[in-house]
Amino acid sequence: MNVSHVLSALLLSIKVGILSTVFNLPFALAVVYIMARWNFKGKTLLDGFINLPLVMPPVTTGYLLLLILGKKGFIGAILFEIFHIRIAFTSVAAVIASMVVSFPLITRSIRISMDMIDPKLERAALTLGANRWQVFFRITLPLVLPGIVNGMILGFARSLGEFGATMTFAGNIEGKTRTIPLAVYALLQIPGRDSDAAILVLISIGISFCSLFLSSYLNKQLKNRGAGIYES
Repeated sequence: MNVSHVLSALLLSIKVGILSTVFNLPFALAVVYIMARWNFKGKTLLDGFINLPLVMPPVTTGYLLLLILGKKGFIGAILFEIFHIRIAFTSVAAVIASMVVSFPLITRSIRISMDMIDPKLERAALTLGANRWQVFFRITLPLVLPGIVNGMILGFARSLGEFGATMTFAGNIEGKTRTIPLAVYALLQIPGRDSDAAILVLISIGISFCSLFLSSYLNKQLKNRGAGIYES
């Protein structure tokens, strides 16, 4: 067993999963708050666009990212020509690919939690003199916290399992973009490396199971908390 290759894929997967989840969080919170509290034209269209990566083949997502941020993409070409920044086929591309595919899961979890908040609590705070920022940080954010944690866990787990978009947009480069799914794929192409692939599969299953267990536990906590607020 090549321990260094297994550890490299494991650590890179965890790093990509954490970074993509952390970077997604502020965007997810802003989008969910706007979708939950504001009414505007095109809201349904925006909702469909946010959830599109859930149903779109990941390879298609990676290809679209390549068209946008690739060296010849309409944004990637500008970044490269002006700032000499190349995103595609780097570790940054692996994080971006994971961000895109996991974003809908994070927003859906936070949205469920935010929809359970009684709007009367926020309106009461506004009538007592609090501004919208104070209401958000002192009332909305604490109440939606279980949904945030749940969404981050699901997003992290989805990032760990990401394959198609990462393969297409970031490539399968050992030590840079080769996460656990890509490492399993690469090892299965090499005769005699089945045991390394099996170890990575077992690790991936273990992490995914723990994530789902935590997610289920937090969902129960969320329901109990929502029921308590409603009863009060």
